[in-house]
Amino acid sequence: MCYDIKTSLEKQLRMALLGGNKAEADEIADKLKIFSKDEVNLYLASGFDHPTMFIYTQDEPQKPIIATWGLVPEWSTQKETIWNKTLNARGETIFEKPSFKDSAASKRCLIYLEGFYEHHHKNGKTYPYFIKHKEKELFAVAGLWSEWQSELGEVLKTFSIVTTKANELMAEIHNNPKLAEPRMPLILHEEAEEKWLSEELGQDAIEKLIQPTKDGELIAHTVAPIKGSKASGNVPEASLELRYAELEVKQLGLF
Repeated sequence: MCYDIKTSLEKQLRMALLGGNKAEADEIADKLKIFSKDEVNLYLASGFDHPTMFIYTQDEPQKPIIATWGLVPEWSTQKETIWNKTLNARGETIFEKPSFKDSAASKRCLIYLEGFYEHHHKNGKTYPYFIKHKEKELFAVAGLWSEWQSELGEVLKTFSIVTTKANELMAEIHNNPKLAEPRMPLILHEEAEEKWLSEELGQDAIEKLIQPTKDGELIAHTVAPIKGSKASGNVPEASLELRYAELEVKQLGLF
């Protein structure tokens, strides 16, 4: 699963600003006015809070649009009844599920993250981990998006993060006994990013992209609590390493 993430505004916008287009940079700056100070950088953001982020779509791959985490299909009557259930989209079934199949066919997107958080279960306790790319400070995850309009005319762009089966590292970390199998976000390398946004790609080709990240490309470490009364909150320190004595003998072979 992928419900908790880290991403900074600067890094979300990097793809759009690489070309050095001043007019586009100014337009992006205008968009930022909707953000409050605390929302600009998401050091620890939960999907259940439905944060507003930038996504890159098939329509204009170099130009980000503002969207809310938690996909609301066009046919939905109320966003509150569905968007907690659509934070993630299981990659293997995106062409089958009513909430996702239209977006899978024609509204795919990229979301740029610095990392994500997941819990490890051991002896009845849970330990939060921060996972990031071994070499890149920023990576793209596959997403689906939709544009929804309420009965009152409210227009909302929303997205879901696509997940896939876990690789070796994530299989060790994401061991929730209540789940059928360990999962992870669908992380795309540069060539796959372009393919994911291609309008010419058919279902078979899209499904071939839904694969776990290669072993060895991600690293992880334990962090302070990210849930409950002791949660660190949306602060820069949220992703800093915090070791737990009961895990020191072998912290999943990560140290």
